[in-house]
Amino acid sequence: MIDLKLLQKDFGSVSDKLLKKGVDIKLLDLLKRKNEELKSAKANYETLQAAQNSMSREFGIYKKEGKDISELKERVDANKIKIAEALEAQRTKQDELESLAMSIPNIPDDDVPEGEDECSNVELKKILTPREFNFTPKEHWELAEQNGWIDFERGVKLATSRFSVSFGMGAKLERALINFMLNFNSKRGFQEVSVPSIVNRAALEGTGQLPKFEDDLYKIENQELFLIPTAEVPVTNLYQDEILSPSQLPIKMTAYTSCFRKEAGAAGRDTRGMIRQHQFHKVELVSITKPQDSDKVFDEMVQTASDLLSALELPHRLVMLCGGDLGFGAAKTVDLEVWLPGQNSYREISSVSNTREFQARRAKIRYKDENKNSFVHTLNGSSLAVGRTMVAIMENFQNEDGSITIPKVLEPYIN
Repeated sequence: MIDLKLLQKDFGSVSDKLLKKGVDIKLLDLLKRKNEELKSAKANYETLQAAQNSMSREFGIYKKEGKDISELKERVDANKIKIAEALEAQRTKQDELESLAMSIPNIPDDDVPEGEDECSNVELKKILTPREFNFTPKEHWELAEQNGWIDFERGVKLATSRFSVSFGMGAKLERALINFMLNFNSKRGFQEVSVPSIVNRAALEGTGQLPKFEDDLYKIENQELFLIPTAEVPVTNLYQDEILSPSQLPIKMTAYTSCFRKEAGAAGRDTRGMIRQHQFHKVELVSITKPQDSDKVFDEMVQTASDLLSALELPHRLVMLCGGDLGFGAAKTVDLEVWLPGQNSYREISSVSNTREFQARRAKIRYKDENKNSFVHTLNGSSLAVGRTMVAIMENFQNEDGSITIPKVLEPYIN
């Protein structure tokens, strides 16, 4: 959640930054009105409370001087009723503002590029040179079916469209990638954790998936429980409503989970094959840091994901997302896009985001900062999406006869 005190202090500057992220001006106007209503309710309560304090002092003087207090008592009793009503009005306005604020995205960093969509994203650099083929490379779904690695029809039989089943070397490659990624991340200082694939509403509110994105989530019928859309949710919320000591920070974690998304708005080309599935495997990076360390940790996370792709010999590039393409909870995001020769384009395989204190404020994750409790910064990133990594391996390591060479670093994991 955005800092409401900052909003009250400098509404104009905060609004300008949120407009950069594409927030509707009408929503910002409503936010401003609710903010003004809360300020007015607080002022009314404080005025009544000050009058009550003044009358309480008069009580002491009247009693000392032996004066009749009946008229004063009537005024005090009447004012108490007004104070109770004013306090309730203030709480109502506070709840209205906080409820509205839960639907407002994070404030983007100053260095986030201007732009409405992915067309305005900024390429930072390319890593590794794409291979030149002396034949026309196939797309991954052709290769998957030809080699018997992935069966899309049986996935539909078991569930519905955009589910798949891995067989033989395809299943082994999935398992090899998961183990390789977790080991790689552990060597970079990220502690491995294993978390539930089902979380409650509070956890999803904490990381920003709720209330805005409920339509994309799989909900357990008649329960306030959901299948996770990403390991970011349970891993970040491990420290929900806790006060950490400075010596614990930074906390750097990596986790493998299955992820579940309805992808309600997705359509077109990516619904075929492995790019956009309802269930997919992912290895995640999550960090919890002091504010002054979050930029350094952000760079470390981007570098870890990039080095992982380099170890797999997969050409990729780093892209800074513009304001209009930035996720709801992110203040800053760098996408890693892997080269897919079958599609002749770079496609997203990882997003590393710094949410600053946005998630920490919602999830109440704090740390002891000298003599006060302050919000931590939370960061998350894919390292990597397993299915998309398989796609990249199939397309980049394909041979003319359709067979696929396994990257050298994975050979020990596949026997």
